[in-house]
Amino acid sequence: MKLSAVIPLIVALALFGLLGRGLLQHDAQAEPASPLIGKPAPGLDLQRLAGEGVSPQGEVWVLNVFASWCAPCRAELPVLGELSRQGGVRIVGLDYRDTPELGAAFLQRHGNPYAFTLLDPQGRGSLAWGVTGVPETFVIDRRGIVRLRHTGPVTADDLQQRLLPLIAKLKHA
Repeated sequence: MKLSAVIPLIVALALFGLLGRGLLQHDAQAEPASPLIGKPAPGLDLQRLAGEGVSPQGEVWVLNVFASWCAPCRAELPVLGELSRQGGVRIVGLDYRDTPELGAAFLQRHGNPYAFTLLDPQGRGSLAWGVTGVPETFVIDRRGIVRLRHTGPVTADDLQQRLLPLIAKLKHA
């Protein structure tokens, strides 16, 4: 066999090997980087959909971005209720690109784990948080610093392995 015929084969095998190694080392569950981690949480000067109370300044709290048209958002509502009970934190809901009527009906029909819920019909408030889709969840410490961004629905495993341990650590810091 000629050397000129073998060289392209060797190059192709080397490229496939590098690609395979990269895919095996890639963590598909890793959270996308967020420029907010370690920085002050953006303001939430939005109209309220439901709930009472003041902004949770000086305490560990959670922001959950959801929408009535989002099936994964509906699936995570019981887990968020458990987060509120087990973690002893207030969860603020941010209703993304929704109408007040649809948001209120969604929470009434499927349960409302939020201390209060804010409306973000045009997505401007969510933009400040870097939200790329729903659901997304953020953990904020007592000083108002964003400590975690979780994309996708919060599962029971996420609750036990990531959120509750972080919240406990932040509460005792």
